[in-house]
Amino acid sequence: MLTRSSVMVCAAAALALAGCSSGDDGKAAEPTDETVVTATVSDAPPSPAAPSASPSGSASSDASASPSASVPASASPSPVPVTGPDQKLVTMTVSGGFAGVNRQVVLRGDGTVRTTDSGKSAVRRTTAAQFTTLRTLLGDPALDDVPAFAIDMGSADKFQYTLQFDGRTVMTDRSTDAPALDRLIGALEKWLPTG
Repeated sequence: MLTRSSVMVCAAAALALAGCSSGDDGKAAEPTDETVVTATVSDAPPSPAAPSASPSGSASSDASASPSASVPASASPSPVPVTGPDQKLVTMTVSGGFAGVNRQVVLRGDGTVRTTDSGKSAVRRTTAAQFTTLRTLLGDPALDDVPAFAIDMGSADKFQYTLQFDGRTVMTDRSTDAPALDRLIGALEKWLPTG
């Protein structure tokens, strides 16, 4: 594992090799070539297939020289399709907490959002942009990796979120790291009545 100090030593050595040392007059000299040094600190063990640094100082447009080349490209989200105006794209129920709330948001295929809170219901219409944004959040491929049950059983008084979408049910208290799900929950929470 690389430590911060070993990365600093490696970076200093690379800079010295690149010609970033003091000039003869004691002032900092300009770099002698166009070498770019990038250091990344990671807890993961190095990959045996990782490309090695090139000793040449020339810039390359080859994708293997890119720092992101070893990171797999994730599919970009696209809006989920709508099959009809009565289709329920997502239902989110928020329950629990110290006060014992029970609120619900339902996004339908016609762009309406039905909210229920303390027995009171309201129906509002999304704008075209809001509808596309919500459908795009629902189409995020990262949601496929979210576990069906992610609740910290050792904690009390947290809100529990139950989401039904794409033929599945997900229950969470947001105690686990699930950015795609957190973005969806955050966007749906904005439709809940306040106060």
